Amino acid sequence: MFTGIVYRHTGSHYLVKHPGRGVLYDCTARGKLRLHDNATTNPIAAGDSVDVAPVTDTTGAIIKIHPRKNYIIRRAANLSKQAHVIAANLDMAFLVVTIDYPALQMEFIDRFLVTCEAYKVPVKIAVNKMDLYNEAQLETLQRFQEIYTGAGYELLCVSAHTGWQVEILREAVKGKLCLFSGQSGVGKSSLINAIDAGLQLRTGRLSDYHRKGMHTTTFYEIFDTSAGGQIIDSPGIKGFGLIDVEKEELYHFFPELFRHAAQCKYNMCTHTHEPDCAVKAAVEQGSISPERYESYLKMLDDKGGKYR
Repeated sequence: MFTGIVYRHTGSHYLVKHPGRGVLYDCTARGKLRLHDNATTNPIAAGDSVDVAPVTDTTGAIIKIHPRKNYIIRRAANLSKQAHVIAANLDMAFLVVTIDYPALQMEFIDRFLVTCEAYKVPVKIAVNKMDLYNEAQLETLQRFQEIYTGAGYELLCVSAHTGWQVEILREAVKGKLCLFSGQSGVGKSSLINAIDAGLQLRTGRLSDYHRKGMHTTTFYEIFDTSAGGQIIDSPGIKGFGLIDVEKEELYHFFPELFRHAAQCKYNMCTHTHEPDCAVKAAVEQGSISPERYESYLKMLDDKGGKYR
């Protein structure tokens, strides 16, 4: 038996890397493991640490899943299941976004960030395609930077096409397991190729229809980088539904709201209608961006926390 890391999950099969031999074992999961977690579409995810009982030199059976230090999860498109685990045991998640080509989707960004906060995944925002933006788009970028640096997030502006500032990402992933995620078309695979040209991941193009991204990556997979460290490439995500985040605790996962909430008059303040709310005062004073506050209110509505 050996303990290895799940590198890829496709259907009912998992590729698990042997820590000593460096060989990827094609594994299946024991039936009791599949049945144990019926709340998710995938009880085993990329990044999971698992025990494997070898069957041959390259095949085996997963007999145990070790506890996760963290993970990223979203509501699954398959209505028969509750959720889908994107990746586990992450040192860092990079949310790749573009100001255009395709256009920014603030709601998606905020839902992803809330999930990272809720499940204790450190996250940075990588703004890709910097070589394409005109003056108006750069003004949009400036406001975007104000919003998210004000919230407490680090932004890295890069260009996979020209390689501009990619060295910062290359250094950031050394010795770490990092997820690159985002919507289709933002250039995740291209950015990973720029970090390590030897990987040669397949890349796609934008469709002509509404300049939306087209899927190229079809499953979550770990790649070892030549400089050390590991990167998980991921399929483009269209929507990001929150899982197991209660409306009463939602504000905890907006760092800028949480910082001000301790000053509210009422301990159970929802930051929507109560008097002497420090969060609402911070929005009025400009310490919290109205865009992020509106995002909080919309998620609260989705959770049944009606405020109007």
